[in-house]
Amino acid sequence: MSVNPADLLYSKTHEWVRIEDGEGVVGITAFAQESLGDITYVELPSVGDTLEAEKEFGSVESVKAASDLISPVSGEVVAVNESLENAPEVCNSDPYGQGWLVRVRLTGKAENLMDAAAYEAHCATER
Repeated sequence: MSVNPADLLYSKTHEWVRIEDGEGVVGITAFAQESLGDITYVELPSVGDTLEAEKEFGSVESVKAASDLISPVSGEVVAVNESLENAPEVCNSDPYGQGWLVRVRLTGKAENLMDAAAYEAHCATER
C-alpha cells in the first residue's frame, strides 16, 4: 500500500481532506482506489452545491464496483476537478495530487477524521 501523506486528514470511508485557508480539498485515498481497481467514471457535485460531513456527495465507478463518495467535511463546493470527466483514471495514478475531487469552503470544523497513522491502522483492520 502507498504511504498516506501526513498533511491530510482521513475518513473511515476512505476519503481525504487537505485543509488550506478555510477550504478543504477532498479526494479518495490510495486504499480506496486500490480496492476499487481501475476507475472508469466519477460523478461529482456542481460548484455551489452544499456538502454535509458524513453524507454522500457523488460516486465513483470502476471495473469492479460502484462506490458512494462520502464527504469528510461540510461546506460549499467552490471547485470541481473537471479533468476527471475525461480522465477518471487519474484517481488511480495520482489520488493525492491531480486526482483530487472537489474543493470546499468549510462551514464547520473537520470532525471524526484521522491523521495518517490512525488511518493506516484503520486500513489494517479492513484487509
